[in-house]
Amino acid sequence: MFQQILLARAAEMGVSMTPDQAAQFERYHEMLAEANARMNLTRVPDEAREAIDRNYLDCVAPIARGFPDVETAVDVGSGAGFPGIPLAIMLPGVRFTLIDALAKRVDFLRSVIAELGLNAEALHLRAEDAARRGDLRERFDLAAARAVAPMNALCEYLLPLVRVGGRVLALKGPGLDDELRAAENALATLGGRLERVQPLPMPGRDWDHRAAWIAKIAPTPDKYPRRAGMAEKRPL
Repeated sequence: MFQQILLARAAEMGVSMTPDQAAQFERYHEMLAEANARMNLTRVPDEAREAIDRNYLDCVAPIARGFPDVETAVDVGSGAGFPGIPLAIMLPGVRFTLIDALAKRVDFLRSVIAELGLNAEALHLRAEDAARRGDLRERFDLAAARAVAPMNALCEYLLPLVRVGGRVLALKGPGLDDELRAAENALATLGGRLERVQPLPMPGRDWDHRAAWIAKIAPTPDKYPRRAGMAEKRPL
């Protein structure tokens, strides 16, 4: 039943999903529910359509409206794997790196990656520390995040990880316009520029979900990101 609902809902959204991908999502959902009994990863709705819409299709909605051609992507503050795991299922040709600061969440992500055979890895790192590593700084075609921080702080977490010519994908809600106005200085300082705001409608839902696409147009100055916590305490 889960797979049938998922495939039907994906088709309504304009997302092309194979039966094998639907099976991967179902196994991910099972693993997430099992892990949630031991630790607080995320709210997993009991009703299948709620879980599918809120946890999985919401993450892959940008694919229905034109996704850039990328080879490498990083999900910062991945938590239970959103949006990195759903995107990795749907984009098997992209190498994903999932970063989270909590070891138990990273252990869960690694178990999902192994179980589903995803083209991905999970690293136990703070975003600020990841961007200081030479093998990660300005190396990714895409950096994504969902429900991590306001845009002015999020830019400081994500833009240092993206190569010039790459993009940031921020999955946001109805407060995006205000967040983008507050992030204008951060974008200019960190080498980013707003490329577009993409509506992410969900059939049958009245959600105002949108994606902000940020282009990386110049290198991020070496002093950014600042030490842990500063991006949100003193946003640019």
